[in-house]
Amino acid sequence: MTRKMELPQCPVEIALTLMGDKWKVLIVRDLLTGTKRFGELRKSLTGISQKVLTQHLRIMEENGLVNREVFAEVPPRVEYSLTDLGRSLKLILDVMWQWGEEYKAKMAE
Repeated sequence: MTRKMELPQCPVEIALTLMGDKWKVLIVRDLLTGTKRFGELRKSLTGISQKVLTQHLRIMEENGLVNREVFAEVPPRVEYSLTDLGRSLKLILDVMWQWGEEYKAKMAE
């Protein structure tokens, strides 16, 4: 982490502090499939504004979840990917996916 923050005592609260936002979870979901450019992320996250996406990516980078790589090109190219720590969230997203599928099936009965 590049920014030192005071973390809550409860591990669940730590996870919610870092990921307790719909957009952050969906950013991780999209980056789990590989490196993406800003425009690709914005396009796949229907309804997110450029400002909110930028803010979330910066916070996630500060918290050690996302890598940001800038290429010295004209126009500049910026790519985002998950760090090892960010990729470790896959287990949580897999469980959320499974729960969502089961919930959807129950509600369709």
